[in-house]
Amino acid sequence: MTEVDIQTFEDNFLNALNLFNTQKWYEAHDAFEDIWNTLDGDERQIIQGILQVSVSQFHLSKGNLNGATILLGEGLGRIKNRTNINLGIDLESFCKSLEDLLKKLQYKEELNEKDKPYLIRKQKNEF
Repeated sequence: MTEVDIQTFEDNFLNALNLFNTQKWYEAHDAFEDIWNTLDGDERQIIQGILQVSVSQFHLSKGNLNGATILLGEGLGRIKNRTNINLGIDLESFCKSLEDLLKKLQYKEELNEKDKPYLIRKQKNEF
């Protein structure tokens, strides 16, 4: 990748993170899909998992508990064995929060704002 390509990728990634973290699930899905199309390997699998989590939250916001649960589980499955891949986000904490949310969905427990998934950026010195 050229320096311009890297900067464009980083800008697109930050935009996608912001959309996800502000719970704009549909828009986040579209933004991550643009990134997903440029990747391969483990990075592509992680982004696909984040895409699935975003769609799961969209389904949840529309009252589709079954669809939300299935997609959340699939997304978590794509990410949880790849937490060692450095995309500049804390994948371990993300997976832990997804596991907690999945359990609540499976047992039909009441959800609150703290249950919504959030992608935490790593500090530069964590790369």
